[in-house]
Amino acid sequence: MLELLIGFVVTIAVGYFIVKGYRAAGVLLTAGIFLLLLTGILGHTVLPSKIASTGNFVTDALEYVKYMLQYRGGGLGMQIMLLCGFASFMTHIGANNVVVKQFSKPLSVIKSPYILLVAAYIVACLMSLAVSSATGLGVLLMATLFPMMVAMGISRPAAVAVCASPAAIILSPTSGDVVIAAEKSGLALDVFAVQTVLPVSISAIAVMAVAAFFWNKYLDKKENTPMERIDVSEIEADAPAFFAVLPFLPIIGVFLFNGRTIPGLSLDIYTIVVGSIFLGALVVLFTNKFNGKKVLEDLESCYEGMADAFKGVVMLLVAAGVFAQGLMSIGAIDNLIGLAEAAGAGGIALMLILTGLTVAAAIATGSGNAPFYAFVELAPSLAAKMGLNPAFLIIPMLQASNLGRTISPVSGVIVATSGMGKISPFEVVKRTSVPVICGLVTVIVGTLILVPMAA
Repeated sequence: MLELLIGFVVTIAVGYFIVKGYRAAGVLLTAGIFLLLLTGILGHTVLPSKIASTGNFVTDALEYVKYMLQYRGGGLGMQIMLLCGFASFMTHIGANNVVVKQFSKPLSVIKSPYILLVAAYIVACLMSLAVSSATGLGVLLMATLFPMMVAMGISRPAAVAVCASPAAIILSPTSGDVVIAAEKSGLALDVFAVQTVLPVSISAIAVMAVAAFFWNKYLDKKENTPMERIDVSEIEADAPAFFAVLPFLPIIGVFLFNGRTIPGLSLDIYTIVVGSIFLGALVVLFTNKFNGKKVLEDLESCYEGMADAFKGVVMLLVAAGVFAQGLMSIGAIDNLIGLAEAAGAGGIALMLILTGLTVAAAIATGSGNAPFYAFVELAPSLAAKMGLNPAFLIIPMLQASNLGRTISPVSGVIVATSGMGKISPFEVVKRTSVPVICGLVTVIVGTLILVPMAA
């Protein structure tokens, strides 16, 4: 319990300093290294099993920082930098203005920005079927839909919240989480994903959309949040009308090169974005009468956008990853698992306890996968001891891990979207909190109604 108490106190301290205006990346990195050093002092293993120890816990802590710089800087970080660079390039060549001008005309009949917000949220949820990474999807939406949402009158915090939350509820039947959940439930993947999880997911998304409508409207009014709705007639769009397609090239590519639309041709998001930048540059070259010098100058905006993303977003992701490892290595998550194993409760109470612990772990670590993978191992044995249907315990845990991540100020998707939107992670969490709570309640109620409790 000491480890759990330490993790709780450090997490509270992190929140306090960030609220007080300290740089989030520095606070998270300092807290993470502190936890890793404390882990070594307490005699626990600092590094995860996949990373070789340096032989000393102090240098092990630094080794993990290096690993996160390589892993998130060169992996997810590169994806974020590419998308931010692409977005900057689209803004520089005037494509984003063309999008706003073109889409504003048909959408101008919708007077309420909150109806537009709900529509954008549903579109974003459907996008989660094509992009499995919550952070990757959030960044993609920030680079494409976010400028249009803000221009249409949706407040900046509300628009960021929309981009941050579509992966809060799992829709994809082939998601890694769903595959493991089906296996632990003892059900075929199609039965588990389509007949069991999907009805609960659709219900939760509908409830969250309604909650987002009223909650964002309430906060905008209460806080007098500035709206940036642009008069279409005032938009300067010097670029050709067909430039409106360019900002959506990454989204088109995700659906087109998934290996199924064109059999045998599967591209990852990195290649798709690089191709989108290259195609955009070719279009600019043709429309500027093959003025190569101007195209290369325009591409500088792309590189500058990538540099800004590293400074404002990627380093936050690295710091959040170090902090999450600190919480896990010191044993805070293991202590939560111990509490779950010791819970001698009835079927519904046990389900609520496991769901609550999964949410708490997801909020603390900022990860949706890690808490679920840890806690799901308990479900089959606990269900067998109590004569319960494993799916009755697992489905709420599956959704709770992703919902908890959506209200964690240190999660990758919250950090990335808030950084790109230039607002505080806590502001985004405030916007996502009530819809997430409503979604979690819907998941629990849906499980009680649709999933048999007894084995």
